[in-house]
Formats: sequence, C-alpha cells, structure tokens
Amino acid sequence: MRELLRTNDIVMVSAVGALLDGANIKHLLLDANMSILEGSAGAIPRRILVHENDDAAARRLLTEAGLGHELRDGN
Repeated sequence: MRELLRTNDIVMVSAVGALLDGANIKHLLLDANMSILEGSAGAIPRRILVHENDDAAARRLLTEAGLGHELRDGN
C-alpha cells in the first residue's frame, strides 16, 4: 500500500474517496476514527492509501481533478 494523501480536511477525504470510487480504484482510509482519542480536535490527519499497482492511476486521477498539490511524495 502507498500513501496517497494525508489531511485533516474531511471534505477533501470525502471528495478523494468519491473520485477513487468513481474510477474503481480501491483505497483504504486510515485514522478515520481517531477523533474518539483526540477529542474531535482534528489533530490527527486522515490518510488515504492505494495499492501500489493503482498508485500511478490514482495520482493521475487526482492531478487531473486539480488536486495534485494535495498528494504525498511518491516514495
């Protein structure tokens, strides 16, 4: 799995999830329930991961959607 995005913006998480779903790119959302531990402060960013075989397609999709600046380093 490769980290595609890390953000505290739940609207961004939802939008990226919808884009990936629309393109049939499976993804995993990590840290979505951490607000229970952090007290809903939004201090712990949510992470979206994709399979390494889908990484290039997912990055291309988000770049074409104008969200390339939100992408994590491709390492």
